[in-house]
Amino acid sequence: MLPLRLRSLLAASCLLAVAAAVASADDLQDLSRDFWAWRSANQPFSGDDVPRIERPPAWVPVWTKAAITRRRGELAAFEERLARLDSSGLPVPWQVDRRLLRSAFARVRWELDVERGWERNPAFYVDQSLGAVFELLLEPPPFSKTRSAEIMRRVANISATIDSAKGNLVPAAGPFARLAISRLSDIRSRLSSAMRELKPHLDRSSAETLDAATERAIASLEDFRDWLGNREPTLRSQTAVGREAYLFFLRNVALLPFTPEEMVALGRLEWARAASIESWQEARNAGVPPLPMFPDQAAEIAQAARDEESVRRFLEEKNLLSVPAGMRHYRERPVPPFLVPWSDVGELDDLASASRPTDDGTRYIPPPGPELGFFGQSMARDPRPFLVHEGIPGHFFQLALSRTHPDPIRRRYYDSSANEGLAFYAEEMLLGAGYFDDSPRTREIVASFMRLRALRVEVDVRLALGDLSIDQAADYLAKMVPMDPATAREEAERFASTPGQAISYQIGKSQILRFLADARRVQGGKFSLREFHDFLWKNGNVPIALQRWEYLGLSDDVDAMDRSRALPPSPGR
Repeated sequence: MLPLRLRSLLAASCLLAVAAAVASADDLQDLSRDFWAWRSANQPFSGDDVPRIERPPAWVPVWTKAAITRRRGELAAFEERLARLDSSGLPVPWQVDRRLLRSAFARVRWELDVERGWERNPAFYVDQSLGAVFELLLEPPPFSKTRSAEIMRRVANISATIDSAKGNLVPAAGPFARLAISRLSDIRSRLSSAMRELKPHLDRSSAETLDAATERAIASLEDFRDWLGNREPTLRSQTAVGREAYLFFLRNVALLPFTPEEMVALGRLEWARAASIESWQEARNAGVPPLPMFPDQAAEIAQAARDEESVRRFLEEKNLLSVPAGMRHYRERPVPPFLVPWSDVGELDDLASASRPTDDGTRYIPPPGPELGFFGQSMARDPRPFLVHEGIPGHFFQLALSRTHPDPIRRRYYDSSANEGLAFYAEEMLLGAGYFDDSPRTREIVASFMRLRALRVEVDVRLALGDLSIDQAADYLAKMVPMDPATAREEAERFASTPGQAISYQIGKSQILRFLADARRVQGGKFSLREFHDFLWKNGNVPIALQRWEYLGLSDDVDAMDRSRALPPSPGR
């Protein structure tokens, strides 16, 4: 036994080490709190639903050159604060949190100085103007006086956003200009219709000023469309960010340990596997009639509600994943008339938020019909494949769980590779567990989703590296999924505008499958699938390489990323 004096010294040293770790953790939490408050006022809008963020009261987007310069300086101050935090000797969970913040800072650096949508992509300003209004419309009615005033404030700010666009878009890309022109082609009829339908829902004082503000916004957007049309023939054709920039995204933002070539190879293998699964299902289902389309919205919504309950029961009965008793529901609703004209602005859903923890999630659906696109057609026949991805146990469920994480850093951080990979993994998990066994043709739908997500990897990478044009990518998707040309075009344009997002589904799922296999190997007889899934879902915002390090102590992916971290290309390159 050690002498009493030595034991006392060791105990004191341990207490000092714990105190130092707690102080560092508090400093990290302070930095995280300050950053996410700043981010809520500065994060750009996108059409994606996962990264939506709540904004400060009376907020409007500002994209002047002065604001962008100021953001660069503020980001540098955050980076300096993080660099000053000594991470030596601190536990893995703290190290994970530090890397999450470093990734979040790198995402801002990516937006400002690498991908540079604010400077290269005219469609970016369609998102920052119309998207700013759109996101306030997604929470189901009623519209409070405060919410009505916020909507009016953002409508009135559209002209200022477009003025900034004209000053910033110096080296704009021609294909992105054509995309913006297309999205604004009928903006007068669309925005007029949307606001006419919205007006009866607004507070009276806001409704009284809506018409005049809408007309000013329309005039500004039409002028922007014409301004782009006059310049489009002279704009450069290049949309690709290039290999150096793409590697910066993979290593520093998405925290992925793969090269672009490795991801393309993985995507091609997964496409072949998905095509094989679909072929087996088609042979198995020979003679089974196709799934009928629901006769109307009411029938689809009623079935979706029953399915949402059934998947909850299935997860518990099969011991796959814990479903908290207080978990809210994910419901389908008809698209309200004021949202119909916004269908190309963003995902038509409301995944609730941190300030609305008791709200249900909502998916707005159009009437069933043959004119629907790839995903709409599937939902109009069986809501479950889409429900599993977007609702339970996918995005709505995962985000609701992550918002209750005891670690505030993990509540606020997001990364599509983890979020989308988990939702995609949920589809195949439930397919393998037998949830779709009652509907042979639905199993084919799930396999077709797998083929699309696998193809997205190659398309994303090749668009980013400049090996495909948007037209070529759309043709490739339409042929290889196959899917309707309109949806294929929409996917290709989105991938080109947001490089690195489309890889998240397949790459994230592949990482989860490896993570699961490693957990079974490392834990042996102590392995529990339910406990593994509970950890995965609770930490669903955290990149899988970091989850694997924390859960299993396997740091090989993290070490590989550290060895190959990429510096951002010089601004303006």
